[in-house]
Amino acid sequence: MSALQSYIRTNAATGRETERIGPFLATFSPRSANRFVNYAVPDDGAVPTTSDVVALIEAYRRRNLVPRLEFMTDTAPEAEPALRGVGFTVERRIPVMTCPPGQVITQPEPVGTTLVVPRTDADYAAMLAAQHEAYDSFEPITDDDVADAKDNVARGGLAVVAYDRETGEAAGGGVADVITGGFTELAGFGVRAPYRRRGIAAAITECLTRRAHERGAHLPFLTPAGPPEERIYAKAGYRPAHEMVHLSRESA
Repeated sequence: MSALQSYIRTNAATGRETERIGPFLATFSPRSANRFVNYAVPDDGAVPTTSDVVALIEAYRRRNLVPRLEFMTDTAPEAEPALRGVGFTVERRIPVMTCPPGQVITQPEPVGTTLVVPRTDADYAAMLAAQHEAYDSFEPITDDDVADAKDNVARGGLAVVAYDRETGEAAGGGVADVITGGFTELAGFGVRAPYRRRGIAAAITECLTRRAHERGAHLPFLTPAGPPEERIYAKAGYRPAHEMVHLSRESA
């Protein structure tokens, strides 16, 4: 559990600015104010003081960002009470689902769809466009977005895009972060609305998981957004193993 949290902490800092604040590692995206890419992670066994939490809040306020944290509850059980005592509230509690080798479940191939490892800038742009649309994001895909996605794969991450065989349109996509110490996080699963309920997300999950196992990952993991996503990942062999909490402080 501690090793998994250490991976999450290290991964959160990749490509972001960081600041050490008491028992917290605060991370800040240099290009996006999106709350989900700007958050802090406490050290294992952290016992934050009120001044630690206030300093953390100020670090995010100075950057016009919402103070947020994401971490596995069992690794820092005293952190949440300290944060809630200074005005943080729970956004959500979600399972951390894992799929070790031998547990992945074969999925039927979605009718009319082909899963492809992106090779060209056009492939990456198509994958990102499908993911953005799936998450109701209307920000245009930039060259920097494509470069970041390609860089993740170049450093050892994984990516898959699903194409409609008839139209050539990207139906969806998903990625896995760089494998480190046998861990990798699968994320960014997105399927455009017209292509949902065809088994595409489960097929992408299986594909990425098998490729991660082949690359040496002994514990791929993911965090579902809600019960529907949890059911999809369970089809591919993922099971809840830990709990993660997301906290934020919206008011001044």
